[in-house]
Amino acid sequence: MLRDGDLERVAELMRDTARHELLLRFRKLAKHDIREKTPGDLVTVADELSEQRLASGLAKILPGVPVVGEEAVAAEPGLIAHVEASEAAWIVDPLDGTANFARGSDRFAMIVALVRQGETIAGWILEPVRERMAIAARGGGTSLDGEATRLPPTLPLKQSSGFVGAKFKQEFLRRTQPAALNSVRRLTTFGCAGIEYIDILAGHAHFSFYRWTKPWDHAAGALLVCEAGGVANRHDGQPYRPGQPVNAGILTAPDPARWQELRTMFTAAAVPLLEITDQP
Repeated sequence: MLRDGDLERVAELMRDTARHELLLRFRKLAKHDIREKTPGDLVTVADELSEQRLASGLAKILPGVPVVGEEAVAAEPGLIAHVEASEAAWIVDPLDGTANFARGSDRFAMIVALVRQGETIAGWILEPVRERMAIAARGGGTSLDGEATRLPPTLPLKQSSGFVGAKFKQEFLRRTQPAALNSVRRLTTFGCAGIEYIDILAGHAHFSFYRWTKPWDHAAGALLVCEAGGVANRHDGQPYRPGQPVNAGILTAPDPARWQELRTMFTAAAVPLLEITDQP
């Protein structure tokens, strides 16, 4: 489906979009440029214009392939069906970490994935401020900043750090037993899954645990982790798919043994996986 050069064409489209629609507006938004889609869920003019530019550019790379963008789905929820129902579809998060962007934090990203018959076959994550770019193609490995990358060797659990959803972290800290909490070095969240996936690829963190899995947040990241030698499964152990129910969760780890160890840790900590709600 993708031709030679298309991986880089998408990457350049993302860089160009970030320059013109995100970075030019970063820390320059007026009050009327920010609104709530739903209570507590922000959207900015930068999100909307970024998605429009990406959708236009992606339509030129693969004509006729629908674009499932976060903001388009907010306006027309039925578009989400393309993820599973269409032969192929683009999945776009034009500004991951909108709340961070809106308050002037540089922890935001842009995410694009391409799915075919419901399976992610390519993924891109761009961190515009630091100009970090991760790209993966199914069966073709993962690159970070133009260099092929593999996840680092698995560290002892006590030395491992991971990302969790913000509300999940609060609940975990409130309900867990001290021994379980002390099993890892650190649990944290940036409020931006895109940057968290890039940090895992860079070896700055070693796992991630999310309760809610909207496809624009995780389709690309899950593929990036898997193509770098890791595991990205639902909480029930099945492989992640972007069309799965958004409450099926996702746990990533550097290898199957660590994945099971982490899942056991979270469940043993008296935090039932299906009761946690970290949806923004």
